[in-house]
Amino acid sequence: MKVNPKVNIKLRTRKLYEVCLILSLAGHIFFFLAFKEFASSDLDLEKLDQILEIEDIPETEQLKKPPPPSAPAVPVESEDEDLMDDITIDDTEILDFSNFNAPPPPPPIEEEEIPDFLPLENQPKPIGGIAAIRKLIKYPEIARKAGIQGQVVIHVLVNEEGVPVATKVLQSLGNSGCDQAAIDAIMKTRFTPATQRGRAVKFWMSIPIRFLLKGGDDF
Repeated sequence: MKVNPKVNIKLRTRKLYEVCLILSLAGHIFFFLAFKEFASSDLDLEKLDQILEIEDIPETEQLKKPPPPSAPAVPVESEDEDLMDDITIDDTEILDFSNFNAPPPPPPIEEEEIPDFLPLENQPKPIGGIAAIRKLIKYPEIARKAGIQGQVVIHVLVNEEGVPVATKVLQSLGNSGCDQAAIDAIMKTRFTPATQRGRAVKFWMSIPIRFLLKGGDDF
């Protein structure tokens, strides 16, 4: 395929490059021939001389250190009779705190009131039944020797975790030690807690315990 030389960009670019190169060389030759000699002006060296002034810096004065403090003077007894005598302070009276009234006792802590009867889904029960409590009871020696038998009724509060937290004696056998023996066994027992509307609640329950002597054996 033939290209018209009038619209060929490559040919026109080459010609333009050659023309610019010729003009550039011609310009350099013209300036070289026009300015063959370069005349330099003489420098006045006397004007370039500078006078340097050196100042004498005085030496710094060393400050004298303050003298060390003098040693404390030893007190010497004075012979002047007009000096004041030593002043003594009279003994102060000590207050008798026994005359003050004792502070009032703190107000009693209000215990949470738990009704004896609640609409429960499940009553609290000792784990293992009453037999588990009886295994923990030790028949008091005093009651055994005195031949004391009978029934003790203990009212016990079982919390949400099934742990007994408080007790009351509803029916007692006096000072035979049976009441305390029953309480100690109940406090060591774990219970299934009472439930109300699907959640565990505190509840008071009564536990009857009979103390019987059979041929000298406990229970």
